[in-house]
Amino acid sequence: MTEQSELTPSGPAASEEEVLVERRDGVLLITINRPRAKNALNENVARSVAAAVDELDADPDLRVGVLTGAGGVFSAGMDLKAFLRGERPSVPGRGLCGITQAPPVTPMIAAVEGWALAGGFEIMLACDLVVAGRGARFGVPEVKRSLVAAAGGALELANRVPRALALEMLLTGDPIDATRAAAAGLVNQVVDDGGALEAALALAARIAVNGPLGVAASKRIVRESPDWGADRWERHDAVVGPVLTSEDAREGATAFAEKRDPVWRGR
Repeated sequence: MTEQSELTPSGPAASEEEVLVERRDGVLLITINRPRAKNALNENVARSVAAAVDELDADPDLRVGVLTGAGGVFSAGMDLKAFLRGERPSVPGRGLCGITQAPPVTPMIAAVEGWALAGGFEIMLACDLVVAGRGARFGVPEVKRSLVAAAGGALELANRVPRALALEMLLTGDPIDATRAAAAGLVNQVVDDGGALEAALALAARIAVNGPLGVAASKRIVRESPDWGADRWERHDAVVGPVLTSEDAREGATAFAEKRDPVWRGR
């Protein structure tokens, strides 16, 4: 979860807020706002991102989260200078920025420009979908410092890309570009540099119009089912059943028959 130190100058917290949170039509936009430090992750950033994710999951009017970084960089990883001061950018039981061990229930999209390295890459992995500028670079350089990508990189990367590519990234520490990341299935959409946020918000809007219960259940099944055993269909039905009998399911069918937009109530 550390980063290449040459990418992350740091110092006393800047006067501006280090994490910006904005609501946009059912979407919660979370922006790591430390551009002079390449959006390196310190304790304040971690607490602020975790609080924003709590808000996302607690408010039924929020349907999708978008996580990005200011100044043309997603995040270069943990702030090493803050680390040496004793700061830890993690939340007990929840991991880095409160999301790597316990991702939000609500769908989250990462909008990536520039570098997504080490801890920055790992919080991106905690997101469900990724939109990237063409010049984005993704990497887990920990082994170059005789460290391990301990905030989920080593644990989760092979679940998102082919094993051979995961091992190449983890064992060499070398980054890959957006084109290769997209070809491997790590990135959903590659856009012109500077356009990742706009494209991520457009993708979020496509999700936000759908039934929230169905969206949440679909995400839960995809995330949890790899750990299910012989009882996987029983566990699947336990998640799906309440959705199929919900008011929203009836509303969806009624709206289709009446040729109108549905009005979701989340129940």
